[in-house]
Amino acid sequence: MASSAVPQRVPDAPVARPLLVVVVLGFSSMCAALMQSLVIPIQAELPDLLSTTPSNTSWVVTATLLGGSVAMPVAGRLADIYGKKPVMVISAIVLLVGSLLCAVSSVFLLVVAGRVLQGMAMGYIPVAISMVREVTPPKMTNTALSAVSATLGVGGALGLPLAAWIVESFHWSVLFWMSAGLAVVMITLSAIVLPHTQRDHPARVDWIGALGLAIGLVAVLVGVTKGNDWGWVTAPTLGLIVGGAAVLVAWAFYEFKHRDPLVDLRTTARLPVLFTNLAALAMGFGMMAQSIVVPQLLQLPSETGHGLGQTIMQTGLWMAPAGVMMLLFSPVSSRMLTRLGGRLTLAIGGGVLAAGYLTALFLTGTPWTLTLAICISSAGIGIGYAAMPSLIMKNVPRSEASSSVGVNTLMRSMGSTIAGAVMATVLTSQTTAHGPLNTPIPTHGAFLTCFAIGAGAALLAVALTFLIPRIPKHHDGEVVDTPGTADSAAEQLTPTR
Repeated sequence: MASSAVPQRVPDAPVARPLLVVVVLGFSSMCAALMQSLVIPIQAELPDLLSTTPSNTSWVVTATLLGGSVAMPVAGRLADIYGKKPVMVISAIVLLVGSLLCAVSSVFLLVVAGRVLQGMAMGYIPVAISMVREVTPPKMTNTALSAVSATLGVGGALGLPLAAWIVESFHWSVLFWMSAGLAVVMITLSAIVLPHTQRDHPARVDWIGALGLAIGLVAVLVGVTKGNDWGWVTAPTLGLIVGGAAVLVAWAFYEFKHRDPLVDLRTTARLPVLFTNLAALAMGFGMMAQSIVVPQLLQLPSETGHGLGQTIMQTGLWMAPAGVMMLLFSPVSSRMLTRLGGRLTLAIGGGVLAAGYLTALFLTGTPWTLTLAICISSAGIGIGYAAMPSLIMKNVPRSEASSSVGVNTLMRSMGSTIAGAVMATVLTSQTTAHGPLNTPIPTHGAFLTCFAIGAGAALLAVALTFLIPRIPKHHDGEVVDTPGTADSAAEQLTPTR
C-alpha cells in the first residue's frame, strides 16, 4: 500500500539568506512600480515644460504603460530560458537608462522614449514574483509571495505622495534623478544578492511572437487610452482597436503552431489559469479606478459643493495610506493562502475591494472618510494580488512560471488601462459648469457612478474566481502534484516539441 504522506516542497535554488533575497526582490519591484505614478503631479505642467500640446504630453503617462505591457510577458519568457537574475539586472539597467534620458532632456520625444524604457523595467516584477517560490522554504513562501506581489500596487500608491513632495520642493528633473538613483541600487542589490537560478531549458526566444504581441498590444492599448480624446467611434480609435485585435488573433494562431512559443496558449487556456487571468483583469480595473477617481475628487475646489479642495501634496498624503495598507496585509494574505488556498483568498480579496467601493458611495464628504474607504479597497487589492501568482504557479509547468506570471501581471495592467478609459469617459460625460469661465467639472453623481462601476468590476472578479476549478492541497497548503493538477497537468497540455 502506498504511503499517503506528501513530501514537503523544498526550494528549487536554496539560498543561505532567503529573507534578504525576498527583501531585495520586493524593494526592486516597488521601485519599478513607482514609475506608474511618477509624473502624475506634473502632468498639468508638462505642456509648458516640454513645449508641446496637452494632447501630446499625455503620451508621457501612456508610454510607461505601453512599455510595461510589452515587457512583462517577454521578460518572463526570457527568464524561463536564460535565468531570472540576468533578466532582472537588465531590467534595472533599462530603468537607469530611461531615467537618465528623462533627467537630462526637456525634448518631448526623448522624454517619451525614456518613459517607455522606464515602463519596460516593470518586466522585473513578474520575474521577481516567480523567483520567490524557487528560493524560499515552504513556511516562508506565501508570506514572501504576498509581499512581493503587493509591490505592484504599493509602488503606484506611494509614488504619488513621493513625487508630489519632490515637485513642490525641487526641480521637476529631480523626479528622474531619483529614479536613476533607485535604479543604481536595484542593479547593485540584484547583481550581488540574487542567486542565479538558470534552468537547462533548450527553448529559443520567439522574437517574431514578441514583435506580434507588441504590435497588437500597443495598438489596442493606444486606442483604448486615447479613445476618450479622439472619440470612441472615430477612424483612428476604431482602426487601432480593431486592427490591434486582428494582429493578436493572428499572433495567437502563430503561437499555437510555433515550436517554442513566447506564450504557451495551451497552458494559458487551462481553466484555472484562464479564470485567474480574467479575475486579474477585473482586479486591475478595480485598483486603477480608485487611483484615478479619488485624487480628482480630493483636488476639486470645495466651492463646487462636492470637491474637497486639497493640494497635490495633500492629495498624495491622503492616498499614501492605501499603499501602506496593501503592504500591511501581506502577512494576512499569507495566512489566508495557507489556510484557505488561493481560490478562496482571491474571492475574499475581490469582495473586500467591492466593499471599499460601496463604502465610498457614502463617505465622499471629507478627505479622511474617503481615505478610510480606499484603505478598505486597498486591503482587498493586497489580498487579491497575493493570491493570483500563487494560483498561476500552481497550475503551470515550472519551466513556464515566469512567462505565465508575466501574462497574469499583463492582465492586471490591461485592466488598469481599461479602467482609465472608462473612468475618464464617465467623468467627462457627466459635468457641470463652474467658475466665471464656466469650466466643465465632473458632477458628484459622476464620481458615485465611478465608485459603483469599480464595485461591479470587483464583484465580477469574485464571480470569475468561483469558476476556477478546485485544486487538491495538503494540510499545509501545498498543492499535491496528482495527475491532472499543477505541473503534471500543465505539462500534458504543452505543445509537442
